[in-house]
Amino acid sequence: MSGSGTRVTVLEIAMRQPTKKPATYEELKGVPEGFLAQIIDGELVATPRPAVRHVTAASALGGDLSGPFQRGRGGPGGWWILFEPELHLGADVVVPDLAGWRRERMPSPPDEPAISLAPDWVCEVLSPSTASLDRVRKKHLYARERVRHVWLVDPVGKTLEVFHLAEGDRWIELGTYEGNERVRAEPFDAIELELDALWLPDNPQPR
Repeated sequence: MSGSGTRVTVLEIAMRQPTKKPATYEELKGVPEGFLAQIIDGELVATPRPAVRHVTAASALGGDLSGPFQRGRGGPGGWWILFEPELHLGADVVVPDLAGWRRERMPSPPDEPAISLAPDWVCEVLSPSTASLDRVRKKHLYARERVRHVWLVDPVGKTLEVFHLAEGDRWIELGTYEGNERVRAEPFDAIELELDALWLPDNPQPR
């Protein structure tokens, strides 16, 4: 009860609080070099550029998939596989490590800085600074956009987790693989992947 005898409700108090404005793309572009900037749920998220172990896994996996699925060499073709595309999904701006589109949905990538069509497959390579972001907030965003498959690669733990989107925006884990396993994983199960090719040696020898 206030001094004037009027009741102040919780709702009225909440309405008086200043609301934080969603981050803008101009703010994203102002993030210094050396950081990867994204906008998720209205929040500007800037993380350090990944280490070599991370880049090695992403580069090796992208190379393994591009030949059979993008170029049709030793595989069925029919895909575009892109490295670190900038995706504008509604108000969110995200940059997965790898993303793939079936060509019946995207006959050719737009010659523009960003893509607004949600991919069919996304791969996030986990870093200590981004693992929780990739596992929770970005997976929720990908489910909302009906991305059919998400892969999570951990170059430190040397694991691959494969998820498929089910009804009700639920992620179903199709399998977790590790070490030097040879894997056939949706949606690229037409070929066998050698996981060992994704990992840096634990104790590289100087040359």
